[in-house]
Amino acid sequence: MRLSAAVLCALVAVQAAVLLAAVPAAQAELPDSADDVHKLIANFARKNFTVEELVILSGAHSIGQTHCSSFAGRLSEPADQIVPAYRELLKYKCSQGSNPPVVNNVRDEDYDVVARYTPGFTSRVRKVSDYLDNSYYHNNLAKIVTFHSDWTLLTHKEALGHVKEYAENGTLWDEDFADSLVKLSKLPMPAGSKGEIRKKCSAINHRLY
Repeated sequence: MRLSAAVLCALVAVQAAVLLAAVPAAQAELPDSADDVHKLIANFARKNFTVEELVILSGAHSIGQTHCSSFAGRLSEPADQIVPAYRELLKYKCSQGSNPPVVNNVRDEDYDVVARYTPGFTSRVRKVSDYLDNSYYHNNLAKIVTFHSDWTLLTHKEALGHVKEYAENGTLWDEDFADSLVKLSKLPMPAGSKGEIRKKCSAINHRLY
């Protein structure tokens, strides 16, 4: 499924606008990249999303970028949660500046960096980046995902089953992801809020005060 990062950003921004009325509320309402699976499930359930839909929407992490501050704890997690070589790759990327951006998917990483740290994964590198597909699920099972909130899906029986399901069937994930996005877009706005589609994912378009 070819979906531009800009389109996905807009969809995520709509989600944020739906969930929030003010910036402080954002931190309390939105899922955090360090959350464990039970907190994620509870967060999604408050908006009437199932465990399966949590796993489906998490697949959006097959594209886009994050910053090192969003996965700092991941850099010290044990080998049963993250492949040590991938952890070293992330450490290297984070050493290249002050909270630098890092791609979510090793598939979109610089080939030379992957060859240096995780040569076994060079075959996953693609010339076309930000291609939305089910590679997230393969990466998660291989423990080469960036966020703790991604890895933690493997610790829950039902969630793990869906991760395996979508790793095996990319066409099914395409269809289910589209349906989940439609459901996401229909969440009601907070009372008195018009919402907005952000021009930049990490910032609202206007000052709140």
